[in-house]
Amino acid sequence: MNDGFNREFLEKLAAMKMPYGKYKGRLLVDIPEPYYTWYRQKGFPEGKLGDYLKAMHEIKINGLEGLIRKINRL
Repeated sequence: MNDGFNREFLEKLAAMKMPYGKYKGRLLVDIPEPYYTWYRQKGFPEGKLGDYLKAMHEIKINGLEGLIRKINRL
């Protein structure tokens, strides 16, 4: 992941909505963790969306989604 977990990346991650599929239009933080695990097994998409999905997977499996929700409230 080129951006790392810097402030700008986290702010964009917090505001990012899923652009397609079953969870289209939902904030990434609101998508259940099993969906990210499924994507990991299937293969994340290339590009920025893939970077956001990979990051959210790590955040979810480590129980840190509260930090993303806090960013959304700011």
